[in-house]
Amino acid sequence: MSLRRPDSLSRTAAIVGIGATEFSKRSGRSELHLAVESVLTALTDAGLAPEEVDGLVTYSMDTNPEVQVANAIGAGDLSFFSRIHYGGGAPAALVHQAAMAVTTGAADVVVCYRAFNERSGLRFGSGQLSDVQSNSAEATRYSWVSPYGLRTPASWVAMFAQRYLHTYGASTEAFGHVSVACRRHAATNPKAHFYGKPITLEDHQNSRWISEPVRLLDCCQETDGGQAIVVTSAERARDLAQRPAVIAAVAQGIGDGQQQMTSYYRDDITGLPEMKVVADQLWRSSGYAPDDIDGAILYDHFTPFVLCQLEELGFCGRGEAKDFVQNGALEIGGRLPMNTHGGQLGEAYLHGMNGIAEAVRQIRGTAVNQIKGARTQLVTGGTGVPTSGMILEAAS
Repeated sequence: MSLRRPDSLSRTAAIVGIGATEFSKRSGRSELHLAVESVLTALTDAGLAPEEVDGLVTYSMDTNPEVQVANAIGAGDLSFFSRIHYGGGAPAALVHQAAMAVTTGAADVVVCYRAFNERSGLRFGSGQLSDVQSNSAEATRYSWVSPYGLRTPASWVAMFAQRYLHTYGASTEAFGHVSVACRRHAATNPKAHFYGKPITLEDHQNSRWISEPVRLLDCCQETDGGQAIVVTSAERARDLAQRPAVIAAVAQGIGDGQQQMTSYYRDDITGLPEMKVVADQLWRSSGYAPDDIDGAILYDHFTPFVLCQLEELGFCGRGEAKDFVQNGALEIGGRLPMNTHGGQLGEAYLHGMNGIAEAVRQIRGTAVNQIKGARTQLVTGGTGVPTSGMILEAAS
């Protein structure tokens, strides 16, 4: 089946501002405070005033209503506001919404934000979400498709990871190469939680099981913090304070047979069809191919799904990611420098929003771990759920 993906959004909008709080394990302030701080910082970065904001986009899981954020920052009238579902699958989808708004004239300046106390408050990795789900069609369906006793994201991913290892004859060292690369980049990033703390492959292999074959060092962190992104038209972006990161392509995807982290009933559970849906749209809309990408921000909630993303995005064939990631391929100077900020494994877990900020820094040439001559960056959302992705490029 052909995917309908018009080119009307390609290169019509740009990211012009990024802002974040510090990333911590206990912020000591409300989630609204974190949201407002990150939004105001992003607007200052862009050289825009709060009253120029006429659109806000966030996650359905965010606790900060658009009306409260607008009031708190001193925005004027809003003509556009939107929320995206599916947690970590949403980061590029927020930008998708913002790009559509500024391209169609629904808004002129749209701020995308995500803020939470995910370490000191409700910890997603603990299984608490299963206890607080509302009585909804989604919760009811989840009760039918999730095997009894699997309450945490790590346990859900472990099912896919075990099958992947069996099918392709891989070992958990393949997961370790992802973790080592992210932690090596985090070690030189002062904003990262694991600043100054690189790991070795041996450290990874000696870390304890969380849900076999997923180890402690295969799992992302839990973080308190906020991150905001400012989007406006590519035309207006040329006159603002920062070098714009042009949105060459942006897409969302739900794969056939999709569930939320529990798509165990597909014929094959060694891949991520939702990311293939996104990839097909990105390559077609941008005109790029995998070889054109200078660096990638791949959603690293769990290392096994990074391998699957590499394959679905076309950087290597099915079952070949275990070989692709060896010998420093994901590090600066390697075949595909990935998560140069440290990723969610090394810097912070902000549902992927901090990854967008890093991609923007790479385009600007201001990243701590700068890729020499970087002009293109690929960003993906969380997988195992309906997801999103985008390609950013330097303005010509």
